[in-house]
Amino acid sequence: MAALARSVLVTGSNRGIGLELVRQLAASPRPPQHIFATCRDPEGPRGKVSAGIGSGMVLSQVDTVNLPSIQGAVWAVKSHLKDQGLNLLINNAGISSHATLRSLDSQEMLDVFATNVVGPLLVVKEFLPLLEQAAKSAGKEGLSCRRAAVINISTKLGSIGLCLGLPEAPMYPYRASKAAQNMVTRCLAAELQDKGILCVAIHPGWVKTDMGTEKAPLTVEHSVRGILTVLASLSQATSGAFLDWEGNSLPW
Repeated sequence: MAALARSVLVTGSNRGIGLELVRQLAASPRPPQHIFATCRDPEGPRGKVSAGIGSGMVLSQVDTVNLPSIQGAVWAVKSHLKDQGLNLLINNAGISSHATLRSLDSQEMLDVFATNVVGPLLVVKEFLPLLEQAAKSAGKEGLSCRRAAVINISTKLGSIGLCLGLPEAPMYPYRASKAAQNMVTRCLAAELQDKGILCVAIHPGWVKTDMGTEKAPLTVEHSVRGILTVLASLSQATSGAFLDWEGNSLPW
């Protein structure tokens, strides 16, 4: 089986789903040649854990709400890849908020939107030349993660269609920001498909992480195995889709 992609970049890779993504990618039978594991604090204890995974791993500092930080990462990735471009960008970094109508304030709303919506969009904007380079050099018809792709880690809590059927707390900043990120994914898919770049939103399930808590039914290992299986199956027909970790379509 061929590698999922020649080069992969994952944001928020110091813990949870992001850390497990780079672990499983590095441990796969045909690992990517280049894995860029990025987080805000690569010198922290969790950053050091991910730094020791696999010979093809590069750990880099990226604060997704800081434009110079993103641009610095682009330069570092470009220097490693030379003229080959970046095949797969996984926007995983994000923050949660359980604010209710009574407890939320405007700054919390803005902070969550900055991290969950503006940050991922800026990351795509700055890495777009490298994604375009990869898409062109692949010289293939159709869309796939092997060619060039943007994957936004989303959540069904951002689904407007499912909102009335989910018993969870309102979580206004988090849920609204993820609904906005889903729209960003759709817009990116429409704009970038002619450039050969696939864009998809993935719901990883309710996972046992710092964000998901121990109450969650899914282990991070199980979720990520499913996500990587889904990513390998993506094609032109699924660009702009909202899927879960098992490949099921979710309502927007």
